[in-house]
Amino acid sequence: MRKTIIITALLGAITQTSFAQSNVTIYGLLDAGIEAERGGAAGNIVKVSSGIASASRLGFKGTEDLGNGLSALFVLESGILIDTGASDVAGQAFNRQAFVGLKSNKLGSVTLGRQYTLTYNALGQVGDPFAAGLAGSAKNLFPVAGANLRANNSIVYSSPTANGFTAEALYSVGEVSGNSTAGRQFNLGLNYASGPLSARLAYNNRNNDTATVTTNSIGHNTLFVANYDFKVAKLFFAYSADKGMNSAPLNNATPRPYGRVFNPSLEGDDLLLGAQIPVGTAGTLITSYIRKNDKTAENQDARQYALGYVYALSKRTSAYASYGMMKNKNGAAYTVGNNSDAGTGDRATNVGVRHSF
Repeated sequence: MRKTIIITALLGAITQTSFAQSNVTIYGLLDAGIEAERGGAAGNIVKVSSGIASASRLGFKGTEDLGNGLSALFVLESGILIDTGASDVAGQAFNRQAFVGLKSNKLGSVTLGRQYTLTYNALGQVGDPFAAGLAGSAKNLFPVAGANLRANNSIVYSSPTANGFTAEALYSVGEVSGNSTAGRQFNLGLNYASGPLSARLAYNNRNNDTATVTTNSIGHNTLFVANYDFKVAKLFFAYSADKGMNSAPLNNATPRPYGRVFNPSLEGDDLLLGAQIPVGTAGTLITSYIRKNDKTAENQDARQYALGYVYALSKRTSAYASYGMMKNKNGAAYTVGNNSDAGTGDRATNVGVRHSF
């Protein structure tokens, strides 16, 4: 009897130690609302959509303490369509994020897998007052679609923080046999955050060669973003210089929503000015202006104006409403979308609710 008690106590101590050293968290975000879109080629449309402010998702993340300031970490995250219950990408179980890595308190972290680019994180986390969602999403004009949003086969290094600064580097392997440069992508970032100021500088380089086609063409993006919290208002700024093939991939599918052919710009820049203004104790008014300047001979410029309001019902639940309007020039066909929907026209109104767990 005494031996049994001792063994049971030892097993309990081992189990408690194991749980103390590692943890796994199930998390998610559910976002659904109503979209009213105007100005599309097929006419106006009203629909229930998922992921208007933030893409709906279900994820698993965890860490394990390996001792001496070293830990293992992982993330597996899948997109969900709340309006239908389906996966938002068929045949891809963890289409949003899937990576594993090691983190050192002294040396930083290294992760491998499918991960967000540093450019997209800079824009969505620091430069865009709409956080890449709602009808004012900067994704409607800034070049963060496709491989500029997430990179497969990527290796990401993040340094420890020193005096508010961190450095990051992403390398995405092209995995083309016999050609180590084809399809590769690298992304460099320098971040600063201290007090009311946050700023990031990111550079993206993407090789457009494939296994069968050699273009000798590189797409370049240089992005600077910043925000400053004055308490009465938080001001936002973003600027991107884009040059080369696939430097400005479109956020919309073909055929074009206005019924005309429209090709991505091969050279241009993007500018954003925006603000978040507290209203009472739980509300936030959001606004932004975005200008796309196409520097090619086609001169297909665009302007976006947006206004939104978010009300925090609790720490995890909020209600929102937003309106966005696009002004296209010289045959440009940019649309007013949101975080998960590219949109079909030049005006859109969103109303919905978001809950995280």
